[in-house]
Amino acid sequence: MAYPAAVITVSDRSSAGERPDAGGPLAVAALREAGWECADAAIVADGADSVEAALRAACGSGARLVVTTGGTGVGPRDATPEGTTRVIVREVPGIAEELRRRSAAEKPAGMLSRGLAGVTDAALIVNLPGSPKAVASGMPVILSVARHVIEQLDGGDHRAAGDHA
Repeated sequence: MAYPAAVITVSDRSSAGERPDAGGPLAVAALREAGWECADAAIVADGADSVEAALRAACGSGARLVVTTGGTGVGPRDATPEGTTRVIVREVPGIAEELRRRSAAEKPAGMLSRGLAGVTDAALIVNLPGSPKAVASGMPVILSVARHVIEQLDGGDHRAAGDHA
């Protein structure tokens, strides 16, 4: 079954047209290649309010998986986790921990990502850093469990995530 997914790029510069979105298209391509229905990435400015609004819009349009890229660092405008917290009903910390572990193994600054992963009543939301390298290394982690999470949200049984390739 092809579930609907959405990608949201969080970047002041990309939303203003000052820099092309490099991470969002990589996430979209990975989702499509894995059989998900996914439109091109939406681009929003940094900030908790814009992230919350974009997440609510994506979930409201039926997305079962929403991946954000950007806004996960420690800079003053990096508020993707704060916007995400307003939307999710439960965190799934193991996903975010694995993303940070892999990122830090590639580059020590990877441990600075404050990205979250969590669920609404019907969707999995995962924050990735905005760098293309972080997106490329993070998408396989997300895709390895996303269908299983959705099946769980739909009341499915507890088979191992690897059983749902």
